[in-house]
Amino acid sequence: MTDADARRPAAGAGAGVPASARARRETLLAVEGVSLRFGGVRALSNVGFDVERGEIRAIIGPNGAGKSSMLNVVNGFYRPQQGRIIFKGRVVDRRRPHAAAADGIARTFQNIALFKNMSTLDNVMTGRLLKMRSTWLEQMVYAGRARREEIAERRRCEEIIDFLELQGVRHTPVGKLAYGLQKRVELARALALEPVLLLLDEPMAGMNVEEKEDMCRFVIEANEAFGTTVLLIEHDMSVVMDISDRVVVLDHGELLADGAPAAVKSDPAVVAAYLGVAAG
Repeated sequence: MTDADARRPAAGAGAGVPASARARRETLLAVEGVSLRFGGVRALSNVGFDVERGEIRAIIGPNGAGKSSMLNVVNGFYRPQQGRIIFKGRVVDRRRPHAAAADGIARTFQNIALFKNMSTLDNVMTGRLLKMRSTWLEQMVYAGRARREEIAERRRCEEIIDFLELQGVRHTPVGKLAYGLQKRVELARALALEPVLLLLDEPMAGMNVEEKEDMCRFVIEANEAFGTTVLLIEHDMSVVMDISDRVVVLDHGELLADGAPAAVKSDPAVVAAYLGVAAG
């Protein structure tokens, strides 16, 4: 049993949540009939699913299934040729990533995208830029509102650093940190935005067992402490089974399955596509 197991109810749709309470959950994100092509290459084909506010939702599938493309559509990096994205009750599939971030969608990436020569604290501070209202002139002279604002935002970043147990490296350039710590800094920067929806693209990729357990714990605690809804891509099936409320399975850009982790794991079509075993 991992640390995540000890901190979370058994996996499954509505795990630990009464059916009546789950029925009252709000749909935060709805993906409806989304198709995405790059020239003659079909990345997504008529994909649809929803994400409920407060849940941890996983997307799995073999390489090339369209998982990262799906996240890129959700946060506005790609625009689908067909279908729509509904976030907080509004159609948003034609907006840009900066507008998605301003609306409460934060993102981490498969490949670490940090400012390697900047400290952990300064990297996390970049996640607060959308919260700051002082003008560039006020920031240049560092007086009045700009000074008060930076002090307040830095304090919030210190809280996130403490939450993710990064106190010992707060002033260390992130390029000098071990890989697992860099992934944690990237999570901290995303949480600094105070997102309503957190998109995690393979947050445990390349980690050892201990680092994965830590990351699982932090994702669960962010979900529970801040009420952050999480949509994540992950290849480690044990992680998906441990922390997810529901799972979407993609294969060659198409929706293959959608449901509780245990049901998805035993679906013959999922077994055949994801594990390479012929379905009976």
